[in-house]
Amino acid sequence: MTLTTFLIDTERFKYPERPIVFLSACYFMVSMGYLTKHFIGHEKVACDGRVIKYSSTGQSSCTIVYLLVYYFGMASSIWWVILSFTWFLSAGLKWGNEAISKISHFFHLAAWLIPTLQSISVLVHPAVDGDPLAGICYVGNTSIEHLRNFVLAPYFVYLVIGTTFLLAGFVSLFRIRSVIKQQGGIGAGSKADKLEKLMIRIGIFSVLYTVPATIVIACHLYESNFHDDWMTTLACPCVQQTDEWRRQPVYLILM
Repeated sequence: MTLTTFLIDTERFKYPERPIVFLSACYFMVSMGYLTKHFIGHEKVACDGRVIKYSSTGQSSCTIVYLLVYYFGMASSIWWVILSFTWFLSAGLKWGNEAISKISHFFHLAAWLIPTLQSISVLVHPAVDGDPLAGICYVGNTSIEHLRNFVLAPYFVYLVIGTTFLLAGFVSLFRIRSVIKQQGGIGAGSKADKLEKLMIRIGIFSVLYTVPATIVIACHLYESNFHDDWMTTLACPCVQQTDEWRRQPVYLILM
């Protein structure tokens, strides 16, 4: 719906809110990666019988699904950073739409080039493997080191940077709101109300992004901390884990 609205009237979305369109486009492509298994087949993407596929040895479908999910997933995180940064430029540094638009080519360069370099680095190592549960190819399903280096670390860095810019923008708006109320005068109340509505909208959107993103990072942390214990329990029955969460994962969190 977001993409359709943008295509109908491209001029309606201006900076600092335009990155939301590209953010939505990236998540649309990620969803296509997950839906691909329903068209190609679960095993044809992630598995070869009872053997997990790898991008270096498996069919091209594994690599294609990996690129859709990983590349556009990372690009969406960078567009989140850009959205927060443009919000900071607008709210904190008083940049106008035209001023932000003039440097938009740098935004596109960063948003598409950085994930490209990340994706190439993953393929070179190689770190792509099949996920027999989700039926997709991704990074770090069998290697915790790859999961931490190529998934967990970038997501954490992007979330922290984006949240920092977001909070800086809110601090600036609170200051502006305080100045408007102190000055008073005709229309001061109306300006303050508009500012409060804007802050509420941005705040709701921020919560709707940061909370799920934080949960995803927490789930990756959960897997990275206990993965070796789960594998040891499966491979070595003689090793007895005393704690339930070390013997087997909580399926809901893992998925």
